[in-house]
Amino acid sequence: MKNYLNFETEIKDLENELDRLKDPFNDEGISEVDTQKISTTQTELDQKLKEIYSNLDPWQTTLVARHEDRPKSKFFIENIFEDFIPLSGDRFYGEDESVIAGFAKFNNESVLIIGQEKGDNLENRIKRNFGMMRPEGYRKTIRLMNLANKFNIPIISFIDTPGAYPGVGAEERGQAEAIAKSIECCMSLSVPTISIIIGEGGSGGAIALASSSKVLMLENAIYSVISPEGCATILWRDPKKMLDAAEAMKLTANDLYELKIIDGIIKEPLGGAHRDKDLITENIKKELTIILDSFKQMNKDEIFNHRKSKFLSIGRGKGFVKNPEELSTLSHPQNNFAIYFDKFKDNKKSIFIVSVVILLVLTISYYFL
Repeated sequence: MKNYLNFETEIKDLENELDRLKDPFNDEGISEVDTQKISTTQTELDQKLKEIYSNLDPWQTTLVARHEDRPKSKFFIENIFEDFIPLSGDRFYGEDESVIAGFAKFNNESVLIIGQEKGDNLENRIKRNFGMMRPEGYRKTIRLMNLANKFNIPIISFIDTPGAYPGVGAEERGQAEAIAKSIECCMSLSVPTISIIIGEGGSGGAIALASSSKVLMLENAIYSVISPEGCATILWRDPKKMLDAAEAMKLTANDLYELKIIDGIIKEPLGGAHRDKDLITENIKKELTIILDSFKQMNKDEIFNHRKSKFLSIGRGKGFVKNPEELSTLSHPQNNFAIYFDKFKDNKKSIFIVSVVILLVLTISYYFL
């Protein structure tokens, strides 16, 4: 049974009509299939999908990113890579089922795969903790990323989480420290790292694994510091204002690409990734091949510096840097008074003269006033 979002009512009606036309059996028994009608209805459906999905607002995009039929990390791992060997445990506490990690082959070359997994049914979602990682999950990925770095193996991460797990146990075991260490590890690697946000990229739970050389997003994915509902609750004390929050947060792929937070957008099939999983799989394969080939021309230092410069350049378009291409020129913009003051304080003779003048003025004022 297909699942539809609240703005897909017309699409649902057209698809039901199409299924009815394709079925030769109906209430009156066997009937002739009307191919002309099927073709017309299919054209109407394609036009309606294009009309709706080319004009999604940020909140509708959020709903598509959370669609329960949307392909998850496990699906992509099984259909893009070969010889996947899952590895478990952080060697400190235990295993975290919300993240799948292990080594595999891509185009006959070894890669490390990390995938945040939400699950595809209720039982699996509970088992996977709805994709919300615990500290042991981040420590497991840190262990494996360091291992991949040691053997010069590229790292590919699939991001799909509403955020890190906020439970008491997770906090007691050092959730914030684990996220910080994961970000630090990602930034220190000398191998190519690629992160693909396939659904939700929520808060530090996402950026802990998305501090990568290349960050890509599927066309209808989202990436934000907090959920629209959480933002609306904090700012307006009303979670129903999530439409306004989603608009203000700039969480869609197009907005983030324009802000240079991400490096690229992977096109989705008409109507979302869940409508043609084979096509979105092929699109991801193509992007991964292009990016991994581009990094083959770079040595370890170049890969490290490329990632460092990329993140340092975010938000440096104006205000705090004189030349965005030269990140070492970080300084606060100064007005004319500040410039003259800096010159004055470095001139000892000027300071002495001003001090004498001030002393004379104070002395005269004392005797004559």
